[in-house]
Amino acid sequence: MKTDVVIVGAGPSGIATAACLNSFSIPNVVIEKEECIASLWKNKAYDRLKLHLAKQFCSLPLMPHSGDTPMFIPKDEFIRYLDDYVKHFMINPVFCTEVVSATFSETSNTWSVISRNKITGEVNEYMSNFLVVATGENSEGIIPEIPGLESFPGEVMHSSLYKSGTGFTGKSVLVVGCGNSGMEIAYDLSNFGAITSISIRSPFHVMSKEMIYLGMVLVKYLPVKVVDELLLMLARFKYGDLSKYGIVRPKNGPLTIKASTGKSAVIDVGTVDKIKTGEIKVVKGLLSIEGTEVLFSDGKSDDFDAIVFATGYKSTANNWLKPSTVGSQGLVVAGGGEKKGKGGSLSPGILGIVGMIVEIEGNGGSPFGIVGMVGNGIEGIGGNVAAGTVGFGREGKGGSWVAGIVGIVGIVGIVGCDGVASGAAGVSRRWRAAWPALHSNALTSKARRNHLWEAMSI
Repeated sequence: MKTDVVIVGAGPSGIATAACLNSFSIPNVVIEKEECIASLWKNKAYDRLKLHLAKQFCSLPLMPHSGDTPMFIPKDEFIRYLDDYVKHFMINPVFCTEVVSATFSETSNTWSVISRNKITGEVNEYMSNFLVVATGENSEGIIPEIPGLESFPGEVMHSSLYKSGTGFTGKSVLVVGCGNSGMEIAYDLSNFGAITSISIRSPFHVMSKEMIYLGMVLVKYLPVKVVDELLLMLARFKYGDLSKYGIVRPKNGPLTIKASTGKSAVIDVGTVDKIKTGEIKVVKGLLSIEGTEVLFSDGKSDDFDAIVFATGYKSTANNWLKPSTVGSQGLVVAGGGEKKGKGGSLSPGILGIVGMIVEIEGNGGSPFGIVGMVGNGIEGIGGNVAAGTVGFGREGKGGSWVAGIVGIVGIVGIVGCDGVASGAAGVSRRWRAAWPALHSNALTSKARRNHLWEAMSI
């Protein structure tokens, strides 16, 4: 089957890309390995989850949230929004279908994408000019190798399988990982009467939703360092010195860290108060496990009935994306493109779609240059923006791209399952000049493709 664009993944990033393409009558196919859109949100998000960013930063292109939508949207309401989005833009993914391989031909400048239906076993080949890898960075949960873990007799799960504290009442539960998922799961377990401990190894910032909202507004007008200083002052005033409770702040500010590493501040939902009162116990990093006993790096140990690993995710795109350069987390991180843009390496088959998303939303839609779900701090569900891919409203400061792909480092911008990165690296001025012509529905599909290629000629 031939099409202009193949999109792998029907999460928010994938359907947002499809909606933008559909609005300009550019043929595309969305391939999704699960039985529904936004499978992480529908199948692997805990019950109490709400978006950590205000709704104006969490809408997908061309369809803002309604006025009566809560400021911080609950999971179920956001899922309804995604379902309505798919219906409105007439997006029809090919479900229960996994990609076996994706190979780019330098000779024909086309992609060959081989897929297999998980139910029937039917194999299909899609030929396209563009490939969008919208599988995010949260494809597969990571449980670290800990000596003796196999000897633990209790329940062991990754945070992606956690739903609520029901069933853990009265049990001693260890949460490993102090990102947003870990901190919120610890809070939820404590609310359900579990004897809760959380393992903290690394420094991190603790902020409230309101602080992050203020920071995202102010960074439009003030330098990042100035906004960081203000946020740190507010955090010190609200939370005090947390080091005596086992929480150490990093040297750099929260927005600086977000821009340089992609790591989000922890959005406090009440966990800090429970840590201060002793309802949640802070322990050090794990060294080993022997039966029910867990030994920590400070030499202390304790017994537990269950362990929840909130230890992150990795992308699995490198399993089928053949000409990829893969980083330590399994993410496609760079490509050897022939064409150069501002701050990144680019190849044929990418600038058109990137430019489309940028122009539709216009300079980012948020001070981070991100359109859609940034998921600031909803690690594992909301996703994180990669270092340098989105440069605080600039055109992709430092972003790097894979040949012909708007994907994991690109439109999806390592926004996990939830977002479309704008402010992309290397958006050419010629693309902007070609945009009005692409906007015309009078153009044939072939003419639109010609404009795409012309726009990419830097």
